[in-house]
Order: sequence, then structure tokens, then C-alpha cells
Amino acid sequence: MAGRKNLAVIVAALSVSGVGLACGGGGNKADDATQDTLTRREKDSIISTLPVPGADAVGKALDAADAAKTRAERHDTIG
Repeated sequence: MAGRKNLAVIVAALSVSGVGLACGGGGNKADDATQDTLTRREKDSIISTLPVPGADAVGKALDAADAAKTRAERHDTIG
């Protein structure tokens, strides 16, 4: 039972991250853009909460990016 739950979590993580288990069949970029409503950051935020290996590293990377953005904004306002 636990194996099926873990498999379901992994499949959900892969589908959220855009890594499908089946090959895509020649869809163009415009079709993909109209179907995708989440930004890359939102997807990464979701992945960081999943109980999969490496998810905590995704969260740490988002925190580091936020800190760098805050520092850059602070430097831009000096003057």
C-alpha cells in the first residue's frame, strides 16, 4: 500500500514538473503556453513541498534566489 502511495507522489511530481512519462506528439509552443497556467516559480514551489528526494534543495534554491533579489533591490536604492 505504501509503495503505491509513493508511486503516486512521484508520478504527480513528474507531471507537475513537466516531465511526462509518455512522448509528446509534435505539439507547437503556442498550444503548450495556452494550457500551462502555472509559472516556473509556482511549479518549483509545489515541488519543494513534495516528499521526494531533492525537493528540499529546490526550496533552498528558491530562498537563495529571493535573498539575491532582495540584496539587488537594496543596492539599487542606494544613492
